[in-house]
Amino acid sequence: MDVCVILTYRCNSKCSMCYAWQNPTRTEDEISLDTLKKIPSGIDYLNLTGGEPTLRKDLMEIVDILYPKAMTFEISSNGLLAERLEPVIRKYPCTKIRFSLEGSEPTNSRIRGEKDGYRKKIEGLLRLKALGGEDVGFGAVIQDDNAGELVELFRLSRKYGLEFATSTLHNGFQFHKNDNVPYDRLKVAGHIGDLVTEMLKGFNVKNWFRAYLNLGLMAKVLGQERILKCTAATDFVFVDPWSDVYACNVRPDLKLGNLEVQEWDEIMNGPLAREVRGKVDQCTHNCWMVGSAKAAMRHPRFVKIPRAAPLMWVVYNKLKVTFGGTINFKRYLDYSKVPEDKEVSHRKFFLDENVGRRLRRKDEPHYQGFGEFFNR
Repeated sequence: MDVCVILTYRCNSKCSMCYAWQNPTRTEDEISLDTLKKIPSGIDYLNLTGGEPTLRKDLMEIVDILYPKAMTFEISSNGLLAERLEPVIRKYPCTKIRFSLEGSEPTNSRIRGEKDGYRKKIEGLLRLKALGGEDVGFGAVIQDDNAGELVELFRLSRKYGLEFATSTLHNGFQFHKNDNVPYDRLKVAGHIGDLVTEMLKGFNVKNWFRAYLNLGLMAKVLGQERILKCTAATDFVFVDPWSDVYACNVRPDLKLGNLEVQEWDEIMNGPLAREVRGKVDQCTHNCWMVGSAKAAMRHPRFVKIPRAAPLMWVVYNKLKVTFGGTINFKRYLDYSKVPEDKEVSHRKFFLDENVGRRLRRKDEPHYQGFGEFFNR
């Protein structure tokens, strides 16, 4: 099983596609070290995220607790405080580090509301790599405002020997957003297709399977069904800053329990968990995020190898690209069934904006007032 722990909703970025920064948690309410100790050993993949996890002053203590519990351990950060991750890499060089980088300096600054963020992230990643970091890189949230830069971002990662991950716009409680919709679905999907082809041209096997993951992002952007079934609450769960455990980071109605007051086995094996898994089976969202997609692509028993469908797709299309052919995306995607979004409000940018923040308390209702979190 994979576990994603949202350590905080405090954040020092001001992203247009995520409003966690406008809804920060109080430090005294955030998940405690004692609660984190309840997460069992034997986790396949454990990711620390936010908000911005480097804002936790006890981050190193958290890592000491959780790193030994997982086969793969990741910290997802905006990269503005890379120096706070240097002790982690010195002690645990196998820790996977991913910074958020949305494009060139102007593009990244506009989307993420960060001044000088591009330089800080690249320099920070190279420092972590020089310290011995074995798996460091950056990821982009694909959207209309940066889709045209995807191939160049991938080439940038190869230039510096960094990993490159992708996701796309989603609505969900973690992001405190319900209006993340592409403006031009076909155009964005086309740019992702260019990235898929570029990834298959090289010799890095990991990038070949990332190409398949990006095929799933094309389906997401085009408003179509997931290319693999969701396995939320079975293969992965999310823990929010108040210790609430959810099947995923989209639907707040898929709550499994609270790790502060319950034990892990009670949460994962109780009657509520069975009820939630039933709801997952009936879910009509077309989410395709790294966490859920990766779990769906993985063999259910042998977690180091992929399922048959991704494997066959990769082999076939890698050979096709290698011998000068082109990927027939129409074989996998139906371009005639793209939703016509009647009203798509353009996301606001906050680089030079002063926006108030509303502290969210542990003892108040959570994730209300945003409307329905739906993805199509």
